[in-house]
Amino acid sequence: MSDFTSNFWSLYVAGIALVGIVACLLLLYFSGKAKAMTAHDNTTGHVWDGDLREMNNPLPRWWVGLFLITIVFALAYLALYPGLGNSAGKLGWSSAGQYDAEVAKANQALEPLYAKFAGMPPEDVAKDPQAMAIGDRLFMNNCAQCHGSDARGGKGFPNLTDKDWLYGGTHEKIKETLVKGRIGNMPPMAAAVGSADDVRNVAHYVLSLSNSPHDALRASLGKPKFVACAACHGPDGKGNQTIGAPNLTDDIWLHGWGENAIIAMVNNGKVNQMPAQAGKLTDPQLHVLASYVWGLSNQPAAK
Repeated sequence: MSDFTSNFWSLYVAGIALVGIVACLLLLYFSGKAKAMTAHDNTTGHVWDGDLREMNNPLPRWWVGLFLITIVFALAYLALYPGLGNSAGKLGWSSAGQYDAEVAKANQALEPLYAKFAGMPPEDVAKDPQAMAIGDRLFMNNCAQCHGSDARGGKGFPNLTDKDWLYGGTHEKIKETLVKGRIGNMPPMAAAVGSADDVRNVAHYVLSLSNSPHDALRASLGKPKFVACAACHGPDGKGNQTIGAPNLTDDIWLHGWGENAIIAMVNNGKVNQMPAQAGKLTDPQLHVLASYVWGLSNQPAAK
């Protein structure tokens, strides 16, 4: 990759910045030295509205002083802060560094609040109204973009309010998912299954596993071909939470239901990613958020 990178653009940006400042200095210098042709009364001969004459007076000293101050400020700024290409500046300031410092300061201020829940088991955290209010805000800020504000997900994004879990629904597994993230990879399996007709038969067999509408004859023909899928989904199609392989025997379809959706999955495969949250949230925040998500699918039964 280093063969395709150089310092050209860094030097280009630094050069433009410095040339601009030097050009301002030269403009100021030559504008003070230049002599305009004037009449004996120090006018240039330009007249407007009958008696409005243009004088040839030098620039006011206060204006020149302000101009010089701005140039000195620009040079000082470029020396202290990043602005000259890839130079970090004497202060070493960066927007990322300032953001991290502000986040650390905010987290430090919130430590006493989260300390209350750090030693509580998830079942108790999920019952605490204050903890759930905090968990709801954390969820809205970090999870709702994919899973929805009601946590019911959508096509390609799991529903967090039911009992169907790709990697397990315990508090420990939910926190592990939050900390490390997940990458689900369903490889294209058409070549392993066989012909296009075999793929279609497998699709109907998969539909039969959940008692969905299907062609019974095609399902019977597809059952032997399902062996190519059994390594991940199991011989009974009930999935494998160790590797995040979905259960095919329930009526929950993460990427779409029906013959065409299953055929597309077998032919094309699918890669899904749940980003890790460990770098964004502290451990106490992850504990509260995991307890909140756990509580969504473990609500007490209505009396």
